[in-house]
Amino acid sequence: MKAQHSAPVPPGIRKVTIQDSFWSDYIQLVRNVVVPYQWEVLNDRVAEAEPSHAIRNFKIAAGLEKGDFYGMVFQDSDVAKWLEAVAYLLESEPDSELESLADTVVELIARAQQPDGYVNTYFTIKEKDQRWSNLAECHELYCAGHLIEAAVAYSNATGKRTILDVACRFADYIGNVFGDEPGKLNGYDGHQEIELALVKLYHATGRQTYLELSRYFLNQRGAKPNFYNEQWEERGRTVHFPELQMSHDLEYSQSHLPVKQQEHAVGHAVRLVYMCTAMADIAAETGDEELLAACRRLWSSIVSKRMYLTGAIGSMAHGESFTQDYDLPSDTAYAETCASIGLIFFAQRMLQIEPSSVYANVMERALYNTVVSGMSRDGKQFFYVNPLEVYPPVLGKNKNYDHVQPRRQGWFGCACCPPNIARLLASLGQYVYTVKDETIYAHLYIGGIAQFELDSGTVTLEQRSDYAWDGAASFHVHVPRVSAFTLALRIPDWSGGIKHLRVNGSEYLYDAKEVEKGYIRLDRVWATGDTVEVSFEMPVLRMQGHPLIRQTAGKVALQRGPFVYCLEEADNGGQLYQLTLAAGSELAVSFDEELLGGMQVIKAQGERRSSAPWQEELYRPDAQWIQEKTELTFIPYYAWANREPGEMTVWTNHSS
Repeated sequence: MKAQHSAPVPPGIRKVTIQDSFWSDYIQLVRNVVVPYQWEVLNDRVAEAEPSHAIRNFKIAAGLEKGDFYGMVFQDSDVAKWLEAVAYLLESEPDSELESLADTVVELIARAQQPDGYVNTYFTIKEKDQRWSNLAECHELYCAGHLIEAAVAYSNATGKRTILDVACRFADYIGNVFGDEPGKLNGYDGHQEIELALVKLYHATGRQTYLELSRYFLNQRGAKPNFYNEQWEERGRTVHFPELQMSHDLEYSQSHLPVKQQEHAVGHAVRLVYMCTAMADIAAETGDEELLAACRRLWSSIVSKRMYLTGAIGSMAHGESFTQDYDLPSDTAYAETCASIGLIFFAQRMLQIEPSSVYANVMERALYNTVVSGMSRDGKQFFYVNPLEVYPPVLGKNKNYDHVQPRRQGWFGCACCPPNIARLLASLGQYVYTVKDETIYAHLYIGGIAQFELDSGTVTLEQRSDYAWDGAASFHVHVPRVSAFTLALRIPDWSGGIKHLRVNGSEYLYDAKEVEKGYIRLDRVWATGDTVEVSFEMPVLRMQGHPLIRQTAGKVALQRGPFVYCLEEADNGGQLYQLTLAAGSELAVSFDEELLGGMQVIKAQGERRSSAPWQEELYRPDAQWIQEKTELTFIPYYAWANREPGEMTVWTNHSS
């Protein structure tokens, strides 16, 4: 029996409890390993991890200890994300010991709050007189946003108001500092986050001022004259991160144009998708069609021209940024875990506005590949970046690969990704369903129990899922009385078609009119005991890149169901670039119970090009290559680097 996990949910949904053959293990890992491990790291008690000092920073700021600030300028956010993950775990399952521990963190944050409401350990300890003087670089509002998100989640989970009161005092203070009125700062943060957090605080409190403040920060971004340049001059042209020139590279923080005029995904990838998430939030709350149109444009720019097959985004290490349309190198990809998490946030918000499988398909792609890849199977090591090809012999020698690691790390000096993974997986129930116009949309096939509040009454759906490996799910309906509503089931973009769809055991023959924006709509009067079973064909797909992606020319990548696959040296030997998958090769799928807890692998006949005749020659004309038959073994991309370090590649040479 898999453990049950519930999470906070979108409007129209009361509760979602996850009980799934694939995902429950990960959520349990977050509860039993990841959150306790990260607590030890935040307290500097893990010898093999980079020091954090995050909790000690708060103790110093609260006057409980003496010392200096240590870490990145945004170190506070690691504590906030940890607390947010804890909140989601407590909401799903009471844990008095964990709650007591979290309460001590809440008390510590409250004691570190300054009399005017300000909370930030860096500026409280290290630069007391420099608040709000370098918004381009110093993440003050970013840290505030994560504190607000944690406060809303913890208050929702426990009913305790202490941390919510801290957040409200802080937000009220921010509202007194920023705005168009005389004497206020007409600025915005270099790293978007406060905008989406303020919308959550508005939902938690009903205070319109928080919604308006979020809207102000979005509308102010990109205004002329540029606020960052002005502040740079005012502080004597000093910088915090000299290698990035954040006050002048306005595309980096999407400050080059007003948000409603932006058309292309540029700059720091995480910042962009956090901004887009907030844009979608404000568009939904205010009906701003111009803002929604900008969301659609930026979504299209990301997913149609600047996203990896794995749902990763951000192709350049410098600035952790987007580059150019179709520039998607595999081996130097940055593909930050946080960026894919932010893409999931953006997709979820768009699904709440306009349910369409184009958003849910990408959400699934990022979740099952890049996000899960970001954490090791034991929950103690993490990837910050997620390349699609790794060749260890050049690592540490070629500076172009300095960001690439052949194995996950215990922690990072800039540790935004590990707690981000934890809070996403702990709140996974938020992403399974949305409700709109008496329609329940099933976006993800993740097993569990969900309760909905429709105009027609309360509806409970129990989903049982073997989707990850077998493409099958079923829904069991419970209603206090017969109820009319629509259940909309997403047709995954990878499926070769529906194997079967049954309602109450009978085959359901649907027509094209019942398929809308990638969902089969089952519109009927439902009664307790009604069941829906759906199963999708799961062919192994030979995915190819757009002709303008020069790095994938002549190559294929395998995908089955939601999983993208890769070759790893542990199964196929070294020099993976010498391997070729023939066009006609049979792709045999089998379940390997012994491999990392069990997973589907794909085997195929291929060829290895031998370099034996070359000897010492570096170049030669008319080379005679030896092609040797070999068996290729592909494993899900998320599972790579859980064995001995070695080569890995998603894209494989392909013969016609």
